[in-house]
Amino acid sequence: MEREPQKIREGYLVKKAIFNKWKPMWVTLLEDGIEFYKKKSDNSPKGMIPLKGSTITNHCQDFSKRMYVFKITTTKEQDHYFQASHQEERDAWVKDLKKAVKCIEDGQRFARKSTRRSIRLPDTINLSELYISMKDPDRGIRVLKLEKDKKVFNQCFTGTCVADWLISSKSVRNRQEALMLSAALLNEGHLHPANDVAKNAAEGLAETTLLDTSDALYYFPDSGFFCEENSSDDDAIPREEFRGIVVKQGCLRKQGHRRKNWKVRKFVLREDPAYLHYYDPASGDDDPCGAIHLRGCVVTAVEDMMDGKKQDIDKNYFEIITASEVHYFLQAASSEERKEWIKAIQTVSKIGK
Repeated sequence: MEREPQKIREGYLVKKAIFNKWKPMWVTLLEDGIEFYKKKSDNSPKGMIPLKGSTITNHCQDFSKRMYVFKITTTKEQDHYFQASHQEERDAWVKDLKKAVKCIEDGQRFARKSTRRSIRLPDTINLSELYISMKDPDRGIRVLKLEKDKKVFNQCFTGTCVADWLISSKSVRNRQEALMLSAALLNEGHLHPANDVAKNAAEGLAETTLLDTSDALYYFPDSGFFCEENSSDDDAIPREEFRGIVVKQGCLRKQGHRRKNWKVRKFVLREDPAYLHYYDPASGDDDPCGAIHLRGCVVTAVEDMMDGKKQDIDKNYFEIITASEVHYFLQAASSEERKEWIKAIQTVSKIGK
């Protein structure tokens, strides 16, 4: 009897559809291919992508507005684009996809174990771990508010700061190695160019992709970076809510306040100030659809919804009631994910402004 393909990973991703439209999909990675569904509760997939002979491209830069996109190119030279909600999620999908393709090629079963291989960098360097260290609020790179060319750049730092930090943290032995490692961090999407000087270098208009100069500005993904055109202090007040450290992020389903319909939204949880911003993952816009101020809120699990559809067997609902008594109903993909979100929101609501 033929064995059913093993389920390796599943979750919400945003898939590029026809006419350059992007749609949130529930995606399941199997040993032999990817299935994608309109909703998690659907029995039949909208489509299937075979993995045999496919090529996986991480950090796909074909879409300038969209971050964390990866590409699957099939043997028929068809390109399928998926967008994750954050870098760690994208890297996890790409790692499992590449491993699944390799297992098919070698005629082996998929089994989880560390198969890390560094490219052009020593084995001792782990870019993801280095990125986390760089973002550490106490010992990492200090993010600043800088003014260049009549613009104010918030939550950013200079190229010189990157090189200085890598040397001071003993991640490299000299400045030349610092520039090589900085370029690798930039190429992998751990750093982003903020101003025109940095962007031109990243696009290959300079000798190196990352410039060791105070004129080139960079920022961390999802750090709350934004640029203002000589804004006054009054203009900057609404942006204060974006300056908190990102604690958790990912896709959840949210019930609308008016029509009571459910839509997939990308959520970003920040502390100090305590906010939960939600975005339309299909639009690719950096501006959120809305924000939930969490200071003094109450968050609890909800076992059932009065208007919940009978076929929605997953449930995993939870409710946020703000200090101003506004109710938000959300749905996680699993009971474990619901617990994680509730715990994170409860913690932020107590310590954040």
